[in-house]
Amino acid sequence: MAIDTPHNVSPIAVFDLDGTLADTAGDLVGTLNVILKQEGLAPLPVSKARDMIGAGARALIQRGFEAAGKELTPAYLDELFRQFMIHYGENICVETRLYPGAAEALDRLEQAGFILAVCTNKVEEHSVKLLHELGIGHRFAANCGRDTFPYFKPDPRHLTLTIERAGGSPARAVMIGDSRTDIVTAQNAGIPAIAVLFGYTDVPVRELGPDLVVGHFDELFPAVKTLMRPLAA
Repeated sequence: MAIDTPHNVSPIAVFDLDGTLADTAGDLVGTLNVILKQEGLAPLPVSKARDMIGAGARALIQRGFEAAGKELTPAYLDELFRQFMIHYGENICVETRLYPGAAEALDRLEQAGFILAVCTNKVEEHSVKLLHELGIGHRFAANCGRDTFPYFKPDPRHLTLTIERAGGSPARAVMIGDSRTDIVTAQNAGIPAIAVLFGYTDVPVRELGPDLVVGHFDELFPAVKTLMRPLAA
């Protein structure tokens, strides 16, 4: 949906992180495989486990164990989650890379006067650390994770509070993500959603009702311009 907006605040582009700005699958699945190995289970290839990503570390662990045919009690899942978070935090940017064109797309948005922000279901500490190691952390006016507020995606307040913290307005915002969670969050907040085709989703994103879809970051600024014509030059 194209939107008409007031002009008294800067426009804002809010990004998901995993599967949107950065391909984090190698390090997430790498940590999952450390957990599986210690439990005597076979590791999963990244190609098989990519679609298990996107709902958080707990769900990734559960899905990994389900794929191995092993059940987990809630208490043991809590312990494995604790171990996962420690190992992942220490190995957060071994294989992780920005998607092609991501940095250039951020450049183009900044040149057009956009505030940039991140709204992710990663914990804030990990999100801040990863974006710092990728060399782009300083570019975001807000970097809000699963634990930043009492709410997290798909609750729309995670997105609207991120926008508020960054100094933006929901009336001049666009959300860029890769999954049902991102699209539903934006829709519930009344904010246009752009979906990327290269992320982590078990359902084709075109079927989830985003306003626009892009297959490469080279296409992002024109897509934002289409949705927010009064804002982007």
